[in-house]
Amino acid sequence: KPVISLSQNECLRPPSPAALEAAARAVKDGALYPDPNWQPLRGALADLHNLHPAQVVCGAGSLDLIASLARVYAGPGRAVLAPRNAYPFFRTSAQMANARFDTADETDFTASVDALIAAVAPDTALVFIANPGNPTGTRLAGAELRRLRAALPDNILLVVDEAYGEFADHLGETCLDLIADGNTVVLRTFSKAYGLAGLRVGWGAFPAAIAAEVQKALNPSNLSGPAQAAAFAALQDQDYMRDTCNLTARLRSETVDRLRAIGLAPVQSLTNFILIDFQDTDAAHSADAALRSEGIFLRPQGGAGLPQCLRMTIAGQPALAAATEVLAHWKGQVPG
Repeated sequence: KPVISLSQNECLRPPSPAALEAAARAVKDGALYPDPNWQPLRGALADLHNLHPAQVVCGAGSLDLIASLARVYAGPGRAVLAPRNAYPFFRTSAQMANARFDTADETDFTASVDALIAAVAPDTALVFIANPGNPTGTRLAGAELRRLRAALPDNILLVVDEAYGEFADHLGETCLDLIADGNTVVLRTFSKAYGLAGLRVGWGAFPAAIAAEVQKALNPSNLSGPAQAAAFAALQDQDYMRDTCNLTARLRSETVDRLRAIGLAPVQSLTNFILIDFQDTDAAHSADAALRSEGIFLRPQGGAGLPQCLRMTIAGQPALAAATEVLAHWKGQVPG
């Protein structure tokens, strides 16, 4: 049977044709080292988001930046705090830095500002929050993030991971202005809405002083020449990216409706994936087994503390239809 992967939150379309052409041209210079300061890309990101180039740091995916932030600002004797069902790499980055990892309860699959504030400890050095969240797909309003920042002590660094931010930008609630307070970082990536996951390009908006420190912990020449060229070209084709987000939203809405029609409980999402709550761990395992028997792979969420859930990437309509058909058949076979 053909394998259908709906587990990686990859983009449902290839990159912009302009990005593909730029990468192909850059390969011809493959004998040369890439720009270690990502200058054209950095400048384009700064122009697009009303930042100074010194506030922009690029990494090999946002994971590169998350790990570097933990290495620089966490460590032995310090703690990292995140929502309980947050992106599992937040925990991994804390463990890599030999820091304690603390969590705060969520409410209805959504991070709770009050719970995060209450969970701050004397040794908390860094707070990670993904917005929209992964694997939940839910999002805090900008006012809530500003309330969180205002309540945190000045010596705690807040890192807002907006890997799926482009899918929610239509709400007009960017948090990039939070970096002006000097102790907040906002991360983004080209992996999702821009379709460049295989080229590994992430970036962040940093207070300039924090940017300088984090760059010391990054590998030099961390972004290849073709990756930088493709990302730069993708930024120039905002219409293509927006079309991708709009298509994703339409297919996501249609899939949520189909899942609800067969009696399942998808969580409302603002990303390119849907979290399906089976409300029982055994049921989630059973549904996963039924999907895998047909060559369809969703992502189990036990690692994020949600063993009763599976996460489904929004892919093309045929793949989504195949998955929902299997789930409908499985649901019809479930006793009761």
